[in-house]
Amino acid sequence: MMALQNPRTLLAINCGSWSLKFGAAQASLDTGEVRMLATGLIGGIGGEAEIRFREEGGGDQRSTAEVADHADATRIVLDWLSGRPFLASGHFDAIGHRIVHGGDRFKGPAVVTPDLLADIESLRDLAPLHNGPSLAAIRAAQEFSGPSTLTIATFDTAFHRNMPEYAVQYPIPLEMALRHGIRRFGFHGLAHEHMMERYSAITKRPKDSVRLITLQLGSGCSAAAISQGQSIDTSMGLTPLEGLMMGTRCGDIDPTIPGFLASQEGVDIEHVENVLNMRSGLLGISGRSQDVRELLSAEAAGDARAGLALDMFCYRVRKYIGAYLAALGGADAIIFSGGIGENSPEIRARICTGLEWCGIRIDESRNRRGQKERRISSDASSIEVWVLHSEEVALILRDTLRCLQATAVSAET
Repeated sequence: MMALQNPRTLLAINCGSWSLKFGAAQASLDTGEVRMLATGLIGGIGGEAEIRFREEGGGDQRSTAEVADHADATRIVLDWLSGRPFLASGHFDAIGHRIVHGGDRFKGPAVVTPDLLADIESLRDLAPLHNGPSLAAIRAAQEFSGPSTLTIATFDTAFHRNMPEYAVQYPIPLEMALRHGIRRFGFHGLAHEHMMERYSAITKRPKDSVRLITLQLGSGCSAAAISQGQSIDTSMGLTPLEGLMMGTRCGDIDPTIPGFLASQEGVDIEHVENVLNMRSGLLGISGRSQDVRELLSAEAAGDARAGLALDMFCYRVRKYIGAYLAALGGADAIIFSGGIGENSPEIRARICTGLEWCGIRIDESRNRRGQKERRISSDASSIEVWVLHSEEVALILRDTLRCLQATAVSAET
């Protein structure tokens, strides 16, 4: 393999609510070619976490450890990477971080400055499960790497920035909405964008010629309607709490419920918001778990609450598919991704059951087995259904490289 021209060593860090994924790569500043060096995941942050690291060309290195928070997880990742031969210099040229909520201030990736960190901090209350962990990871990485490493933030909200105004605004007094910056931002933008890019690459269909419904189903869940390469609507709104039912988040509910619960339970609104973010969704309905695998087993054993939780989850995804078919005027493909979307054929089948009216036909054999990325609809289906891997780390690396290239050009001029 030929050496890269003008190589730089990059790291992408993707903080989820309870996890941290990373990808280390070498990239050419001249050609933009990216070669992965190592990847990994720390899951279950806040307790006994599962750790899985892999250096390219080698096998998984698995372990468990108590990981207190995302800063702790970041230090574990950087300690492991610092011992790899490809990091002989001892530092990365640039580290990119996924930021869930960028508000309306950030339309694309940006170099992290003290002012930018303050802006992210100001949005913490709108993404309590995400912006705080990302800030902790940024600070831990900066402490490890020092000032010679460029730090980049790439924003989940950016992909949805061109949604039409009628999809962005809430039907509340417009003056109040504008005064307080209340609008629909959308999230999981990196995941939805990557699904669109992968579909276009695999099918050889230009992204500006297809209508897609993308489903990111994991601990957090969202749907997006994509037309001509642009997000025209998405299920999450001002915060990542709106939309689909999720692992611990409620999704769409009657807006009077928080105030009613606060009054009836004798608690403040912050307590209710914590319940809606941390104790609702699959966990709240089932009373036992947010893990779909556990709920499927419990349902099979006769647990009615587990069955109800799964029925509600699938029904609400199916409703959004129907709504987005209307918004798009039809669709060329529906794409499943995320931990649930990629790994649960049972959930995919249950979601699509009842959509036969619009021509969707799932091939049971394709749904249950095949390549990791594949079409699971039958040849007779008028709308394709796919399972694709949404790799947010790849887009973080892309954005990090672009910022590094722009910085290099600025330095030359």
